[in-house]
Amino acid sequence: MRKRRHAIDQVDFKKQLTMRHLRVIHGLARFKLVARVAAALNVTQPAVSKQIGELEQIVGTPIIVRERNRLYLTPVGERLAEHARQVLDHLDRASFDIQAMASGVSGAVTVGVVSSVSPILLPPAIGLFKRSAPEASLAVTEGHFVSLFPQLEAGQIDLLIARIWQPRDLPGIEQAVMLQEPIVVVAGRGHPLARQDEIGWHEAMDWPWILPQPDSVARRAVDALFAAHGETSPRNTVSSLSLSLNLELLRQMPILGLFPQSVAQSHAVRGDLVVLPLDTGGFLSEARCFWKPGTERSDRAFALFMDCLRETAPEPTTIPFC
Repeated sequence: MRKRRHAIDQVDFKKQLTMRHLRVIHGLARFKLVARVAAALNVTQPAVSKQIGELEQIVGTPIIVRERNRLYLTPVGERLAEHARQVLDHLDRASFDIQAMASGVSGAVTVGVVSSVSPILLPPAIGLFKRSAPEASLAVTEGHFVSLFPQLEAGQIDLLIARIWQPRDLPGIEQAVMLQEPIVVVAGRGHPLARQDEIGWHEAMDWPWILPQPDSVARRAVDALFAAHGETSPRNTVSSLSLSLNLELLRQMPILGLFPQSVAQSHAVRGDLVVLPLDTGGFLSEARCFWKPGTERSDRAFALFMDCLRETAPEPTTIPFC
Protein backbone atom coordinates (compact mmCIF):
# COMPACT_ATOMS: atom_id res chain seq x y z
CA MET A 1 0.00 0.00 0.00
CA ARG A 2 2.89 2.34 0.83
CA LYS A 3 4.49 1.78 -2.59
CA ARG A 4 1.20 2.59 -4.32
CA ARG A 5 0.87 5.85 -2.36
CA HIS A 6 4.43 6.87 -3.31
CA ALA A 7 3.67 6.30 -7.01
CA ILE A 8 0.56 8.49 -6.82
CA ASP A 9 2.59 11.25 -5.11
CA GLN A 10 5.14 11.10 -7.92
CA VAL A 11 2.45 11.45 -10.56
CA ASP A 12 0.84 14.37 -8.73
CA PHE A 13 4.24 16.06 -8.40
CA LYS A 14 4.88 15.85 -12.14
CA LYS A 15 1.39 17.07 -13.02
CA GLN A 16 1.31 20.00 -10.61
CA LEU A 17 4.83 21.38 -11.00
CA THR A 18 4.97 24.21 -13.56
CA MET A 19 7.62 26.38 -15.21
CA ARG A 20 6.56 29.25 -12.94
CA HIS A 21 7.39 27.12 -9.91
CA LEU A 22 10.81 26.25 -11.35
CA ARG A 23 11.64 29.86 -12.14
CA VAL A 24 10.58 31.00 -8.67
CA ILE A 25 12.64 28.42 -6.78
CA HIS A 26 15.62 29.10 -9.03
CA GLY A 27 15.20 32.82 -8.38
CA LEU A 28 15.04 32.28 -4.63
CA ALA A 29 18.33 30.37 -4.75
CA ARG A 30 19.96 33.27 -6.59
CA PHE A 31 18.47 36.39 -5.02
CA LYS A 32 17.34 35.37 -1.48
CA LEU A 33 14.67 38.09 -1.47
CA VAL A 34 11.08 37.91 -2.75
CA ALA A 35 11.32 41.49 -4.03
CA ARG A 36 14.36 40.66 -6.18
CA VAL A 37 12.78 37.48 -7.49
CA ALA A 38 9.63 39.41 -8.39
CA ALA A 39 11.67 42.07 -10.21
CA ALA A 40 13.71 39.46 -12.11
CA LEU A 41 10.57 37.61 -13.24
CA ASN A 42 8.57 40.82 -13.81
CA VAL A 43 5.75 39.73 -11.50
CA THR A 44 4.35 41.00 -8.19
CA GLN A 45 5.66 39.95 -4.79
CA PRO A 46 2.30 38.36 -3.84
CA ALA A 47 2.55 36.25 -7.01
CA VAL A 48 5.97 34.97 -5.89
CA SER A 49 4.67 34.22 -2.39
CA LYS A 50 1.76 32.32 -3.94
CA GLN A 51 4.15 30.17 -5.99
CA ILE A 52 6.19 29.43 -2.86
CA GLY A 53 3.05 28.28 -1.04
CA GLU A 54 2.04 26.07 -3.96
CA LEU A 55 5.51 24.53 -4.10
CA GLU A 56 5.46 23.69 -0.40
CA GLN A 57 2.04 22.11 -0.83
CA ILE A 58 3.24 20.05 -3.80
CA VAL A 59 6.38 18.73 -2.08
CA GLY A 60 4.64 18.41 1.28
CA THR A 61 7.40 20.10 3.30
CA PRO A 62 8.81 23.63 3.78
CA ILE A 63 11.25 24.78 1.12
CA ILE A 64 12.23 28.10 2.76
CA VAL A 65 12.90 29.56 6.18
CA ARG A 66 12.73 33.28 6.90
CA GLU A 67 15.27 35.20 8.97
CA ARG A 68 14.53 38.92 9.22
CA ASN A 69 14.26 40.19 5.64
CA ARG A 70 16.01 37.27 3.94
CA LEU A 71 14.94 33.85 2.76
CA TYR A 72 17.00 30.69 3.07
CA LEU A 73 16.28 27.43 1.32
CA THR A 74 15.80 24.30 3.38
CA PRO A 75 17.75 21.18 2.25
CA VAL A 76 14.66 20.13 0.27
CA GLY A 77 14.45 23.63 -1.22
CA GLU A 78 18.13 23.56 -2.20
CA ARG A 79 17.75 20.21 -3.94
CA LEU A 80 14.63 21.40 -5.77
CA ALA A 81 16.41 24.62 -6.79
CA GLU A 82 19.30 22.63 -8.28
CA HIS A 83 16.90 20.47 -10.31
CA ALA A 84 15.10 23.64 -11.43
CA ARG A 85 18.39 25.17 -12.56
CA GLN A 86 19.23 22.08 -14.61
CA VAL A 87 15.79 21.98 -16.25
CA LEU A 88 15.89 25.69 -17.12
CA ASP A 89 19.43 25.38 -18.48
CA HIS A 90 18.37 22.47 -20.69
CA LEU A 91 15.38 24.42 -22.01
CA ASP A 92 17.53 27.47 -22.75
CA ARG A 93 20.05 25.26 -24.56
CA ALA A 94 17.29 23.54 -26.54
CA SER A 95 15.88 26.90 -27.64
CA PHE A 96 19.36 28.05 -28.65
CA ASP A 97 20.07 24.84 -30.59
CA ILE A 98 16.80 24.92 -32.50
CA GLN A 99 17.10 28.60 -33.45
CA ALA A 100 20.71 28.19 -34.57
CA MET A 101 20.04 25.08 -36.64
CA ALA A 102 17.01 26.69 -38.26
CA SER A 103 19.15 29.67 -39.32
CA GLY A 104 21.40 27.46 -41.49
CA VAL A 105 24.61 29.28 -40.52
CA SER A 106 27.76 28.45 -42.51
CA GLY A 107 31.16 30.08 -42.89
CA ALA A 108 34.40 30.01 -40.89
CA VAL A 109 35.62 31.43 -37.58
CA THR A 110 39.27 31.70 -36.54
CA VAL A 111 40.05 31.96 -32.82
CA GLY A 112 43.29 32.82 -31.06
CA VAL A 113 43.42 31.78 -27.40
CA VAL A 114 45.87 31.53 -24.53
CA SER A 115 46.48 28.02 -23.24
CA SER A 116 45.22 28.72 -19.70
CA VAL A 117 41.75 29.54 -21.07
CA SER A 118 41.30 27.13 -23.99
CA PRO A 119 40.46 23.94 -22.01
CA ILE A 120 37.90 25.83 -19.91
CA LEU A 121 35.98 27.95 -22.42
CA LEU A 122 36.46 26.31 -25.81
CA PRO A 123 35.35 22.63 -25.59
CA PRO A 124 31.72 23.32 -24.53
CA ALA A 125 31.45 26.34 -26.85
CA ILE A 126 32.84 24.43 -29.83
CA GLY A 127 30.55 21.48 -29.09
CA LEU A 128 27.49 23.72 -29.06
CA PHE A 129 28.69 25.61 -32.16
CA LYS A 130 29.16 22.43 -34.22
CA ARG A 131 25.82 20.98 -33.13
CA SER A 132 24.12 24.24 -34.03
CA ALA A 133 25.92 24.87 -37.34
CA PRO A 134 27.41 21.65 -38.77
CA GLU A 135 28.32 23.42 -42.02
CA ALA A 136 30.41 26.10 -40.28
CA SER A 137 34.12 25.55 -39.68
CA LEU A 138 36.33 26.64 -36.80
CA ALA A 139 40.11 27.04 -36.52
CA VAL A 140 41.91 27.53 -33.20
CA THR A 141 45.44 28.85 -32.65
CA GLU A 142 47.08 28.88 -29.21
CA GLY A 143 49.61 31.51 -28.18
CA HIS A 144 49.94 34.45 -25.83
CA PHE A 145 48.41 37.90 -26.01
CA VAL A 146 51.51 39.67 -27.36
CA SER A 147 51.74 37.34 -30.36
CA LEU A 148 48.00 36.98 -31.00
CA PHE A 149 46.87 40.60 -30.77
CA PRO A 150 48.71 41.71 -33.96
CA GLN A 151 46.98 38.83 -35.77
CA LEU A 152 43.62 40.17 -34.60
CA GLU A 153 44.48 43.67 -35.80
CA ALA A 154 45.61 42.29 -39.17
CA GLY A 155 42.41 40.27 -39.62
CA GLN A 156 44.24 36.92 -39.47
CA ILE A 157 42.05 35.80 -36.58
CA ASP A 158 38.46 36.84 -35.85
CA LEU A 159 38.53 36.50 -32.07
CA LEU A 160 41.14 36.64 -29.33
CA ILE A 161 40.51 35.12 -25.90
CA ALA A 162 43.08 35.85 -23.19
CA ARG A 163 43.55 36.31 -19.47
CA ILE A 164 43.98 39.98 -18.67
CA TRP A 165 46.38 41.80 -16.40
CA GLN A 166 45.57 45.48 -15.82
CA PRO A 167 42.51 45.74 -18.17
CA ARG A 168 42.30 48.81 -20.40
CA ASP A 169 40.44 50.06 -23.45
CA LEU A 170 41.99 49.22 -26.82
CA PRO A 171 41.25 51.60 -29.71
CA GLY A 172 39.22 50.00 -32.49
CA ILE A 173 38.64 46.78 -30.54
CA GLU A 174 35.53 45.48 -28.77
CA GLN A 175 36.01 43.43 -25.63
CA ALA A 176 33.90 41.57 -23.09
CA VAL A 177 34.58 39.66 -19.87
CA MET A 178 33.98 35.97 -20.48
CA LEU A 179 35.40 34.25 -17.40
CA GLN A 180 36.45 35.04 -13.85
CA GLU A 181 38.44 32.26 -12.21
CA PRO A 182 41.46 32.22 -9.88
CA ILE A 183 44.90 30.98 -10.86
CA VAL A 184 46.40 28.61 -8.27
CA VAL A 185 49.86 27.23 -7.51
CA VAL A 186 50.26 23.49 -8.10
CA ALA A 187 52.83 20.77 -7.49
CA GLY A 188 53.09 17.07 -8.24
CA ARG A 189 51.86 14.54 -5.66
CA GLY A 190 55.44 13.63 -4.79
CA HIS A 191 56.65 17.19 -4.25
CA PRO A 192 57.84 17.85 -0.65
CA LEU A 193 55.60 20.94 -0.41
CA ALA A 194 52.54 18.82 -1.28
CA ARG A 195 52.67 17.31 2.22
CA GLN A 196 52.67 20.67 4.06
CA ASP A 197 49.54 22.36 5.36
CA GLU A 198 51.16 25.82 5.52
CA ILE A 199 53.58 27.25 2.96
CA GLY A 200 55.13 30.70 2.63
CA TRP A 201 56.00 32.34 -0.67
CA HIS A 202 59.66 32.56 0.36
CA GLU A 203 59.70 28.79 0.80
CA ALA A 204 58.15 28.27 -2.63
CA MET A 205 60.90 30.36 -4.27
CA ASP A 206 63.46 27.67 -3.41
CA TRP A 207 62.02 25.36 -6.09
CA PRO A 208 61.97 25.36 -9.90
CA TRP A 209 58.88 26.89 -11.55
CA ILE A 210 56.99 26.41 -14.81
CA LEU A 211 56.18 29.94 -15.98
CA PRO A 212 54.69 31.71 -19.04
CA GLN A 213 56.93 32.83 -21.90
CA PRO A 214 59.37 35.62 -20.92
CA ASP A 215 57.97 38.12 -23.44
CA SER A 216 54.31 37.59 -22.52
CA VAL A 217 51.87 39.76 -20.57
CA ALA A 218 51.21 36.76 -18.31
CA ARG A 219 54.90 36.59 -17.39
CA ARG A 220 54.93 40.26 -16.40
CA ALA A 221 51.86 39.57 -14.27
CA VAL A 222 53.61 36.62 -12.61
CA ASP A 223 56.66 38.78 -11.86
CA ALA A 224 54.34 41.36 -10.28
CA LEU A 225 52.69 38.63 -8.19
CA PHE A 226 56.04 37.53 -6.80
CA ALA A 227 57.04 41.15 -6.13
CA ALA A 228 53.76 41.76 -4.26
CA HIS A 229 54.82 39.01 -1.85
CA GLY A 230 58.30 40.49 -1.45
CA GLU A 231 60.01 37.94 -3.69
CA THR A 232 62.13 38.24 -6.81
CA SER A 233 61.16 36.04 -9.74
CA PRO A 234 62.86 32.61 -9.66
CA ARG A 235 65.75 32.00 -12.05
CA ASN A 236 65.32 28.23 -12.11
CA THR A 237 62.41 28.12 -14.55
CA VAL A 238 60.90 26.31 -17.52
CA SER A 239 58.85 28.41 -19.97
CA SER A 240 56.04 26.30 -21.42
CA LEU A 241 52.52 26.77 -22.83
CA SER A 242 51.88 23.03 -23.15
CA LEU A 243 49.40 21.63 -20.63
CA SER A 244 50.39 18.03 -21.35
CA LEU A 245 54.11 18.80 -20.96
CA ASN A 246 53.52 20.79 -17.78
CA LEU A 247 51.54 17.95 -16.22
CA GLU A 248 54.30 15.49 -17.05
CA LEU A 249 56.96 17.82 -15.60
CA LEU A 250 54.94 18.14 -12.40
CA ARG A 251 54.70 14.36 -12.23
CA GLN A 252 58.37 13.65 -12.86
CA MET A 253 60.26 16.40 -11.04
CA PRO A 254 59.94 18.69 -7.98
CA ILE A 255 58.68 21.75 -9.82
CA LEU A 256 55.85 24.24 -9.21
CA GLY A 257 53.38 25.67 -11.70
CA LEU A 258 50.36 27.94 -12.13
CA PHE A 259 47.06 26.44 -13.31
CA PRO A 260 43.50 27.74 -13.69
CA GLN A 261 41.56 26.61 -10.62
CA SER A 262 39.05 24.38 -12.47
CA VAL A 263 41.82 22.62 -14.43
CA ALA A 264 43.90 22.19 -11.27
CA GLN A 265 40.98 20.76 -9.30
CA SER A 266 40.06 18.26 -12.03
CA HIS A 267 43.63 16.94 -12.11
CA ALA A 268 43.87 16.98 -8.31
CA VAL A 269 40.81 14.71 -8.14
CA ARG A 270 42.57 12.27 -10.50
CA GLY A 271 45.65 12.33 -8.28
CA ASP A 272 47.89 14.05 -10.85
CA LEU A 273 48.78 17.08 -8.73
CA VAL A 274 48.14 19.05 -5.52
CA VAL A 275 46.88 22.63 -5.17
CA LEU A 276 49.17 24.45 -2.71
CA PRO A 277 47.82 26.84 -0.04
CA LEU A 278 49.36 29.99 -1.54
CA ASP A 279 46.93 32.88 -2.01
CA THR A 280 47.25 34.38 -5.51
CA GLY A 281 44.43 36.89 -4.97
CA GLY A 282 42.89 38.16 -8.19
CA PHE A 283 46.03 37.51 -10.25
CA LEU A 284 45.07 36.94 -13.92
CA SER A 285 41.60 35.82 -12.82
CA GLU A 286 39.75 37.62 -15.63
CA ALA A 287 39.57 36.33 -19.21
CA ARG A 288 38.23 38.53 -22.00
CA CYS A 289 37.26 38.22 -25.64
CA PHE A 290 38.56 40.77 -28.16
CA TRP A 291 37.20 41.38 -31.68
CA LYS A 292 36.81 44.11 -34.26
CA PRO A 293 33.67 46.29 -34.10
CA GLY A 294 30.88 45.27 -36.43
CA THR A 295 32.00 41.64 -36.80
CA GLU A 296 28.98 40.29 -34.93
CA ARG A 297 26.63 42.19 -37.24
CA SER A 298 28.34 41.25 -40.50
CA ASP A 299 29.46 37.65 -39.88
CA ARG A 300 26.71 35.20 -38.88
CA ALA A 301 29.14 32.39 -38.04
CA PHE A 302 31.13 34.68 -35.76
CA ALA A 303 27.96 35.95 -34.10
CA LEU A 304 26.82 32.37 -33.48
CA PHE A 305 30.16 31.38 -31.97
CA MET A 306 30.05 34.39 -29.64
CA ASP A 307 26.56 33.33 -28.56
CA CYS A 308 27.91 29.82 -27.93
CA LEU A 309 30.70 31.22 -25.76
CA ARG A 310 28.25 33.28 -23.71
CA GLU A 311 25.85 30.33 -23.42
CA THR A 312 28.46 27.87 -22.13
CA ALA A 313 30.75 30.13 -20.08
CA PRO A 314 31.03 28.80 -16.51
CA GLU A 315 29.55 30.64 -13.55
CA PRO A 316 32.08 32.89 -11.78
CA THR A 317 33.69 31.20 -8.80
CA THR A 318 34.67 32.84 -5.51
CA ILE A 319 36.64 29.91 -4.02
CA PRO A 320 40.23 31.15 -3.46
CA PHE A 321 41.97 27.77 -3.53
CA CYS A 322 41.61 24.29 -2.10
